[in-house]
Amino acid sequence: MQTLSTLNHTLQSYLSPEQTNQVRRAYYFAEQAHHGQLRRSGEDYVTHPLAVASILADMHMDHQSLMAAMLHDVIEDTCIDKSAIKSQFGSTVAELVDGVSKLEKIALSSQAEQQAENFQKMSLAMAKDIRVILVKLADRLHNMRTVSVLQPDKRRRIARETLEIYAPIALRLGMNNLRVEFEDLGFSALYPMRAERISAALRSARGNRQELVEQISHQIETCLQQEGHQARVIGREKHLYSIYRKMKSKRKSFSEITDIFAFRITVDSVDSCYRVLGSIHSLYKPVPGEFKDYIAIPKANGYQSLHTVLMGMHGVPIEIQIRTRDMEEMANKGIAAHWLYKSSDNGGAGGSHARARQWVHGLLEMQQRAGNSLEFIENVKIDLYSDEVYVFTPKGKILELPRGATAVDFAYAVHTDVGNSCVGCRINRRLAPLSEPVQSGETVEILTAPGAHPSPSWLNYSVTAKARTNIRHSLKHQRREDSVKLGRNLLDKALKGLDSSLEALQESQLSRFLQETSYTSLDQLLEDIARGNRVAIIAAQQLLGGVTGVGENLEHVATQPMAIRGTEGVVVNYAKCCYPIPGDAVAGHISAERGIVVHRDGCHNLADTSGNPDRRLPLHWGEQTEGTFCAGLRIELENRRGMIAVIATRINSLDINIEKISSEDKDYLFSIVDLEMSVKDRVHLAAVMRQIRTVKQVRKISRLRH
Repeated sequence: MQTLSTLNHTLQSYLSPEQTNQVRRAYYFAEQAHHGQLRRSGEDYVTHPLAVASILADMHMDHQSLMAAMLHDVIEDTCIDKSAIKSQFGSTVAELVDGVSKLEKIALSSQAEQQAENFQKMSLAMAKDIRVILVKLADRLHNMRTVSVLQPDKRRRIARETLEIYAPIALRLGMNNLRVEFEDLGFSALYPMRAERISAALRSARGNRQELVEQISHQIETCLQQEGHQARVIGREKHLYSIYRKMKSKRKSFSEITDIFAFRITVDSVDSCYRVLGSIHSLYKPVPGEFKDYIAIPKANGYQSLHTVLMGMHGVPIEIQIRTRDMEEMANKGIAAHWLYKSSDNGGAGGSHARARQWVHGLLEMQQRAGNSLEFIENVKIDLYSDEVYVFTPKGKILELPRGATAVDFAYAVHTDVGNSCVGCRINRRLAPLSEPVQSGETVEILTAPGAHPSPSWLNYSVTAKARTNIRHSLKHQRREDSVKLGRNLLDKALKGLDSSLEALQESQLSRFLQETSYTSLDQLLEDIARGNRVAIIAAQQLLGGVTGVGENLEHVATQPMAIRGTEGVVVNYAKCCYPIPGDAVAGHISAERGIVVHRDGCHNLADTSGNPDRRLPLHWGEQTEGTFCAGLRIELENRRGMIAVIATRINSLDINIEKISSEDKDYLFSIVDLEMSVKDRVHLAAVMRQIRTVKQVRKISRLRH
């Protein structure tokens, strides 16, 4: 068990006597605050903050982080508040402690929402001081080391959260040692039997492999000595969770996963890294396509190394990592490596620290644009689980994206405004669809247009959290703008039927109505009208104070159709039951939350709304409609092989996009094919029908109604 004296010995090796005394004072304060409290294991509670501080001391963290570690549970678990800590230890330590503390027990609908709110609070604190996450990681590490005393359901919940959130955060911050321990402890707590079986198999295999590992290691060392390199060669073993994850994802047995031998070579300079690489490639044959240079292009967490795969003796694959001693320390400790020197030099703006801060500020932007805490934490998970690809801007700047990212993700990585106004892209100077995944080494150019907006379909193929958060935010804003515009048209139309208008309304009338209905603004009322949550004619009556002789006026309003132009946005929906297109006689009804739903006149679903005349709306197509509309066709044709391909080819010749196609047998002679396609109007659809009728096997064609 860690004691204050052993911690004191560690602190004296790198902190000043005054700083060491401040940490000791924080310990005595925590000991007094937690007096009488016990951990689930039966130990005094103060052993936990002492252990957390010791973990940070092993990383050589500064004295303020260690003081915060000592005090991190004081606000949450005792009657002492933030102001008391601030008066005793200063505002910096108080802010660190508050950032790590969970929210007070507020009424939330679920455990998941509670966790999401806590993480959101911690992210805001991280943006101010990144040491918050380092204290939290040390806190979680000690909790995982002692998780076995908890009830099984709670143990599994904490282990799952550790694997999903905290291990990836440790990886993102470059703290590999911490990440490995998180994963192995989480794996053992979540799947104890699987962990034990793999651990036993690993112990058994280790004895059989030892001789071969020593032979390969000796060969590499001899080769490097002959070339005059001062290098250290270490055999590297995969940890439990890494083996389990590879077995699961690649569907391979334990022996297939562990037949790869891995070695790490550490040298004294970057120049030596490349020289050693040349020597190794002359010793064993390199596997094509398996070389990665993370020294020239470091990973997002600051990790640097050369990776190569060789074919060794007896055809055994050998993975080799070559790095300097500084890179080795950065790979294992990440942002915590040399914290004292980094933090005093330019605010910690060194490579790893700058990248970590950039990631944290990205979290802050996500948090501001996310709809709620659950959406935010899902976006964080997307951001954390990513392998990287490296792509170039037209000016040669390198951007790092997760594997599977598309041009949409690239556009938002460049700048939010570039993403929002994106209309197309060029990949290696060729026009490409926005949905095409980008590959390492490609040059991506984004084409933009003023007034362009994100499409809802982008959510189907964007993978980065930044892109998805900004697309959702923009769509919400776009929907609100469309709703306000449509609501204004509907309300103005209703008021004109009552011999008034929005412009003619007095300020007192509007203020009285908003006060009575609890709306904060006119825009909020207009948005509700567009979404169908309030009927325009009733709102118009209330605004005018219940005018007399409304019967005739209502009738007059009901006979005045509103023009549809196809540019109204997401608050006007076109019914999938009858597929209305420009040129059709149309009518509509106002549906709650969906806005106006347009139907073809005579549609049976429109007839079903006749019992609610307030929500019926006469419509007509405007003189100039824009965009394309979904139309449906039902085709009866002879049951022959390849007929669907013939029909599709005829339609494609007219440059028509087929959205959906399905077929079923009517009998042994004929089949029924249902098509959904994008057309401009009835004239355009008629041209398609004429083209299809030229196919001899087509017996009958008609507009589709469900």
